[in-house]
Amino acid sequence: MKKIILLFPLLFLTCLVIMCKNTKNGNTETSTEIKVEKTDSITKAEVKTIKKVNGEVSEEILLLEGTHEEVMKKVELFTTEDKTVNVIINKVPEIIKRIQFNLKPKSGSETSGLIIFTEENGSVNLKANIKGLIPGVHAIHIHEKADCSSDDGKSSGGHWNPTFENHGSWGSENGYHRGDIGNFNTNNNGEASVSFTTDLWCLNCKDPIKNIVGKAIIIHQGEDDLISQPSGAAGKRISCAGIIK
Repeated sequence: MKKIILLFPLLFLTCLVIMCKNTKNGNTETSTEIKVEKTDSITKAEVKTIKKVNGEVSEEILLLEGTHEEVMKKVELFTTEDKTVNVIINKVPEIIKRIQFNLKPKSGSETSGLIIFTEENGSVNLKANIKGLIPGVHAIHIHEKADCSSDDGKSSGGHWNPTFENHGSWGSENGYHRGDIGNFNTNNNGEASVSFTTDLWCLNCKDPIKNIVGKAIIIHQGEDDLISQPSGAAGKRISCAGIIK
C-alpha cells in the first residue's frame, strides 16, 4: 500500500510578508499592504494601496505574477520607493511530505514491515518497523530501482550511488553511497525499529543526487561489514519495497 500525505492540504504557501506604515500628507493618509502567495511553479503578489482623503476611502490594487524572483524584485522596488515602509517578513510554513509503504519478503524469508519517509525543513527522516527477522545484525540500504519483482530482490539493482563513491559507513572520509544507511539490531522476537535522518535526500525533487523516489529499500540477511566493495557482503536480500510516490 503506497500513499503520499501532504500535511498542509493546500498546494501553496501563503504568507503576509509586508505591512507598510501609514504615511500622512495634510488630510491625506495612505497605507499599503502586500500579500504574497508562492506555489511550486509561480508566485503572485497583491499590492493594495488604501488612501483616505478628507475622510473618504479609496483602494487601488496591483496584481503581480511570475517566477518568485521576478515578483519579489518588483515588490522590493515598490517598497523602497517609500522610505517610511516597514518590512515584516514572517516565516513561511514548510510543506511536509510523507511516503508510506510495506516491505515484502524475498529470498524465502518471512521479513516484512512498514517504511515511512518524511521530508520536513530540508531533511528526510526514515522510520522502519521490521518483523520476521532472524535475531542479530542486519543491513539496510537504498538500491537503484523501485523494482521488487524478482524473488531474490536483485531486480532492484545495486546500491544507489549517484555520486560514484566507494561503499562505506555513512559520512566516511573514504567514501560512502547515498544509499548506505548501515546496520541495525533486532530483538529476540526478530523485530527491529530503524530511524535515520539526513539532508542529503529529498522526496520527488529535481535533484538526481538527492531524490530517493524511484529507488528501493532493501533489508539484507546479514551485517554490512562497511568495507567490502561494492555492497558490504551483507548477504541475501530478504525484504524489498519500492519508494514510489
